[in-house]
Amino acid sequence: MDLSFSPEYETFRQEVANILSANAHLAPTSDDKGMKNPKRLAWQKLLIEKGLAARTIPTEYGGYGAEPDILKSRIIAEEFARSGVPRAMSNQGISMLVPTLLELGTPEQKAAYIRPTLHGEMIWCQGYSEPGAGSDLAALRTAAVEEGDDYIINGSKIWTSTAKQADMIFCLVRTDPAAKKHHGISYILFSMETPGIEVRPLVDMTGTANFNEVFFTDVRVPKSGIVFEANKGWQVANATLTHERGMLGDPNATKARLIELVELMKRETMNGERLIDNPLLRDRLLKLQGEVYAMQANGLRITTHSLKKESAGLAGLVVKLMGCELNHEIARLAIDALGELGIMYEEGEHLRAGGSWQARYMYDLGLIIGGGTAQIQKNIIAERGLGLPREPKPAKA
Repeated sequence: MDLSFSPEYETFRQEVANILSANAHLAPTSDDKGMKNPKRLAWQKLLIEKGLAARTIPTEYGGYGAEPDILKSRIIAEEFARSGVPRAMSNQGISMLVPTLLELGTPEQKAAYIRPTLHGEMIWCQGYSEPGAGSDLAALRTAAVEEGDDYIINGSKIWTSTAKQADMIFCLVRTDPAAKKHHGISYILFSMETPGIEVRPLVDMTGTANFNEVFFTDVRVPKSGIVFEANKGWQVANATLTHERGMLGDPNATKARLIELVELMKRETMNGERLIDNPLLRDRLLKLQGEVYAMQANGLRITTHSLKKESAGLAGLVVKLMGCELNHEIARLAIDALGELGIMYEEGEHLRAGGSWQARYMYDLGLIIGGGTAQIQKNIIAERGLGLPREPKPAKA
């Protein structure tokens, strides 16, 4: 069996490599802070113009407008990983909301939000989890009461990442309190500048406020912000969750992290020996490499199902769990391999990579919870993917 790429695809690979090589000097660095840093926005714009980002998004919405091609998508991801050049932006707006709007949004919503979101000019946060409504998301209580052409929203959200930086929020609210739990929920878009919104940062173990609490007090938002239909937000929420799990389990991002780890182990030494030449560390690295390759192959399988408009089945169910746990294990190996240097974090002349491996190791624990906890994911895989019996409910007293 010949698994090599055809001349057409090899030509495309060289074109991608040439674009990245010729423009690498324009790419943002770790010193270019801020989600709307001009250098980051310019880089995103360039990647879209060259067809290396938003590749299949229609041009009318600010994308490149190419036909879907899983091999070209794979080649682009491989060349980004190979070159070490920063990839396109990937955030809640681009990776979660945009595909949701393409599927279920109104023409007005698509026209208003997709282009500025793709270009990094409009930042979004996700208003899903609440105190008492995390894994059991349908138990949410944030209320939206109709008043003329608006809703008046009262309630709160928690674990809302980027809420401090966000321009907009896609939010789940209860619009029909008399309906059953999974009904009467609506998915609505509105500005974070709306009067009555308060954001309180939550400092996590990394020492930074990656998450926030958001409080709504008599927040008036137009009904035109409803996506799909009022009281049918659970369907929209599940569409977004599917994209969120895909983002958290992106095999190309994991491959890039693995390559970064390989370079670290080639560069650093212990007792005069490169870390990658240590047989115990190399054995762990090879096991992780095998899992990354399996994850990439699974990603191609999912993309193929998507192009055929088929359900990905079990292949789709394992993505989030596999990706988050694998990313965490890659960061764990980096810290273990660095030995005593691995326990350093914030400052010091011997700190490696600015403490990014330690930060990722800690932050990834939160991602194992986000988008559905690992325990919930395992139940979904067992019941829906493998057909195992549902977990029994505790007997009532």
